[in-house]
Amino acid sequence: RFEAAALSLVIHPVSPHVPTLRGDARCFVVYDDAGAPVEAWYGGGCDLTPCYLVEADVVGFHEHWRAACERRAPGLYARLKEACDAYFYLPLRLEHRGVGGIFWDDDAADYADALARDVLETMVASWAPIVKRRRSDAVSEAHRDWQLLRRGRYLEFNLINDRGVRFGLSPDAIERIMVSAPPLIAWRYKAEPAAGSEEARLLAVLREPR
Repeated sequence: RFEAAALSLVIHPVSPHVPTLRGDARCFVVYDDAGAPVEAWYGGGCDLTPCYLVEADVVGFHEHWRAACERRAPGLYARLKEACDAYFYLPLRLEHRGVGGIFWDDDAADYADALARDVLETMVASWAPIVKRRRSDAVSEAHRDWQLLRRGRYLEFNLINDRGVRFGLSPDAIERIMVSAPPLIAWRYKAEPAAGSEEARLLAVLREPR
């Protein structure tokens, strides 16, 4: 027999200056005939999707996860960051959904259980300092308009590219899938920000991550 457990968190803030946070951890355990656990696989991650690029915020977020990963296994952060960049990619847009984080799956390594717990216990802490710094920033109609367009990309990824959504899509599951979507989105034909704008600066990083 087997057991599976997972917990996911997605926060879409009201302010365009506060990034969306997504995090999850999951575990799949197989038992022998006597009921003893034989093998366990883990996965999960945490990533950040801003509408506006503040480099210090992104660096701080990544430093949090670098420390968490390196505490469990040397060199782990670079591998999980690369996996995150590869997974959260919109090939039809030639851009990444956000500024990354960490992502892993089907992992039975010794560190996997502890890392999954780290993600669940500290994902909000990786994001909270950004909220504190940005939540009072002034918001214009232009900021809000851009936020809705970027959230359209977020939903586009979920519906077209996300492996978990494609695997679990069914009449019974559609509400559970859509509950993680932004509450409001916008789409505009061939929307492209003005050259040199803050919006264009974000897109440049999403198209060529550092």
